[in-house]
Amino acid sequence: MVLALSIALVITSFLMVLLVLLHKGKGSGLSDLFGGGVSSSYGGSSVVERNLDRITIVVGGLWFAGVVALSLVLKK
Repeated sequence: MVLALSIALVITSFLMVLLVLLHKGKGSGLSDLFGGGVSSSYGGSSVVERNLDRITIVVGGLWFAGVVALSLVLKK
């Protein structure tokens, strides 16, 4: 159980890093390295940006649940 939760936590951690880097930045941040500055006319109200926000929130919730579950399993 600990191994499965640890693997899930590592996978969701990598996904969180990837999803946060894909977000459109407000200035010249890390997101501009991946083409965030090129599509400046689309703004934060595009369908892609809203879906990226939703996916990031879901993955963040899964990451948080994984952390809590792993801590409960290790506590016993």
